Amino acid sequence: MGARRAGEPDRVKQQVAAHWNRRAPGFDADFGHSIRTPAERAAWDRVLELVVPARGKLDALDVGCGTGFLTFELAARGHRVTGVDFAPAMIAEARRKAADRALAVRLEEADAEQLPFGAASFDLVISRHLLWTLPHPEAAIDEWIRVLRPGARLVVVDGQFDPSVLTPPAGSARSSQEYAAIGEQLPFLGGRSREEIERLLAAHGLGNVGSDPLHDLVAAQAQRMVDEGLEPRTHRRYVVWGDVAPR
Repeated sequence: MGARRAGEPDRVKQQVAAHWNRRAPGFDADFGHSIRTPAERAAWDRVLELVVPARGKLDALDVGCGTGFLTFELAARGHRVTGVDFAPAMIAEARRKAADRALAVRLEEADAEQLPFGAASFDLVISRHLLWTLPHPEAAIDEWIRVLRPGARLVVVDGQFDPSVLTPPAGSARSSQEYAAIGEQLPFLGGRSREEIERLLAAHGLGNVGSDPLHDLVAAQAQRMVDEGLEPRTHRRYVVWGDVAPR
């Protein structure tokens, strides 16, 4: 995109926010945005044990938190969690859920590419299904690294849509009017492979880069789709992580 005048809103980001504001009221009912089966619970427990450093209570940032899925999972494990999202309706829903659960989490409206936090503020930054919807994903990674302390960890949970599925499912972001207007300006639309994200984190200076293909989570979600009478979809899911160098 070309340079913007000072104070001019980013039209691409406003379209993104408009889509997720519209989706917020029913977001948790959509498939994949909640845990409803023992197999899904076991898979997420394994994933979080794998990627969250075992160093006691962490200052954790959930970027693009939506209605708070990872925010609440981390808080339930005793961490001090901040969740941010660009869509005000998502933050409002997350705050409502936090109040219902009596969870002491910090929830703020913020841009994932321009975080309102000082350098070296967090021990963990985590995102889920976010990179694909950002207009400047590589700049976002630099920003997430900026707010990490020495020795801290960045975790990216994401995926790649099945390239054989030419028509996005009805109701999905990719089939929406909002994304139809801006898709060409989202470099990672449709997702990227696990190997590409591994290389990306390493190229941005992170060490100890690792990944997991989330086969157990994919299988649990596929079984849930069958059980709920939904048409199965093939997605590649993964988690990739990397560490900031210690001081």
